[in-house]
Amino acid sequence: MSTSLKEIVQEKYGEAARRVSAGEASSCCGASACCGADVDPITKNLYDDSQRSTLPEIAVKASLGCGNPTALAELRPGETVLDLGSGGGIDVLLSAQRVGPSGKAYGLDITDDMLALARDNQKKAGVKNVEFLKGEIEKIPLPDNSVDVIISNCVINLSADKDRVLREAFRVLKPGGRFAVSDVVVRGEVPDEIRKSMLLWVGCIAGALKDCDYVAKLAKAGFESIDIEPTRVYNIADARAFLSTEGVDVDAIAAEVEGKFISAFVRATKPAG
Repeated sequence: MSTSLKEIVQEKYGEAARRVSAGEASSCCGASACCGADVDPITKNLYDDSQRSTLPEIAVKASLGCGNPTALAELRPGETVLDLGSGGGIDVLLSAQRVGPSGKAYGLDITDDMLALARDNQKKAGVKNVEFLKGEIEKIPLPDNSVDVIISNCVINLSADKDRVLREAFRVLKPGGRFAVSDVVVRGEVPDEIRKSMLLWVGCIAGALKDCDYVAKLAKAGFESIDIEPTRVYNIADARAFLSTEGVDVDAIAAEVEGKFISAFVRATKPAG
């Protein structure tokens, strides 16, 4: 990340962690946001009751993702999983359950408050096969060919150097390893100013890629079997309240927005050879 963007990410997500720890609703948009985890069309209903019931309530409240990569990734007992931008740890803890005692789940995050929250959630959950690491997703502190699966939940869009993130993901994956992340993706052409307003709503500071650009960057990093599967399509009605408070003429941009901003499950594989 550039220094300025890195600082913004740390500030926003640090604030979210502190708010959750204080018993307030989580939102990466801050205290003035129109949405919280229970009503936000981006973060709501991502985890079913069976998943939520196995975790500390605070871990669920701290979720700021746009998908549920653990439900879509085919995690197997004994595998090693890495979550890029692990936040409060919900996807790491769920992954640890899936890979079992013979496997391991790593969480990587840059924000001290989120790491502290995640480690506290791990302790409350009594999960042993988890390790939270501090570091940047552009420079993963793990050796080459050490991870079976990489997951992430609406975090790669926050990086100013997505090519480097994907190269690092490719590096640490074992041959045949899988890239399986949830992320915000843009479909089709959207004018820059409208795109900026929508991404302010979708991810607060998100820099989402167009679907074709995501595919191209994954291929450039060396991945194959690339697929982007929409999991949630955002419409202008979802964003109306937020955009209106930002001074955006919602009706004027509706035709340019409808159906073009999505949460998606992005899959790819590192060649086995």
